[in-house]
Amino acid sequence: MRFAHVFLDGADDPRLVTIIDEDAVVVEDLFDGAPRFLEELIAGGDDLLARVRDAAAGAGPRHPVSGLRFASAVLAPPVVLAIGLNYAAHSSELGLKTDTAPTVFTLWPNSLTAHEATTSWPRSLSESVDYEAELGVIIGRPAHDVSAADALSHVWGYTVVNDITARDIQFSEAQWSRCKSFDGFTPTGPFVVTADEIPDPQDLHIWAIVDGRTVQDASTDQMVRSVATLVAHLSQSATLLPGTLISTGSPGGAGYSRDPQIFLRDRSTVTVGVDGIGSLTTHCRILD
Repeated sequence: MRFAHVFLDGADDPRLVTIIDEDAVVVEDLFDGAPRFLEELIAGGDDLLARVRDAAAGAGPRHPVSGLRFASAVLAPPVVLAIGLNYAAHSSELGLKTDTAPTVFTLWPNSLTAHEATTSWPRSLSESVDYEAELGVIIGRPAHDVSAADALSHVWGYTVVNDITARDIQFSEAQWSRCKSFDGFTPTGPFVVTADEIPDPQDLHIWAIVDGRTVQDASTDQMVRSVATLVAHLSQSATLLPGTLISTGSPGGAGYSRDPQIFLRDRSTVTVGVDGIGSLTTHCRILD
């Protein structure tokens, strides 16, 4: 199934919808006690998802997806964990070495934003802001010290993430959280696709387009560490709670490494996508 958070009829609060063909069906309207947000749906486990699936099959009112305004695909995850240097081409182009263990950092919740949203930042903070197309993994069942063989059974679904990065700050500080956690620097969505629709997360086309130019074009099979390996590794030291979002790293083609360099400019438009999941567009404004 495919889900999203959207704003309906000018409402201030988003609602969870499931996507059927080119229409959205409000999950909350399917039955009494139906979840309003993705996090509630995940917390309800397989039984609640099955009930939503059955009810949606004969649902009534539909809303055309083309007319909807989206919210972030995840609204309140327990944590957003990001993986750095998980594609050899990206590590090489940044002049950084892929370590023997994954590079892990957190993204702050204020950075989450939506498909077709505008992300802005002060010119005084950075003029070296870069894009990074990434596959997002959402945990469904608590994962504690799981094996790689069992790890994917703890994944609820997948989404698309743009891990926007202020490169000048990244290379001036020892940690990477701040440079990637400006307001609006973590667009997600527009859709979350349940894990049953992605039989192999290592067989997905991932790409990015900036101002009409394709700048990243790769496959998730190029990851240094697979989704299963990452989930297993992260679960060794801390229980991964339902709703946790893991952003699994970006392939080669970052703007920082190009000659000439490509950074996001005032009024740039960047679209990142993963085939089978969706494409995620961000509009950029630089504030003087």
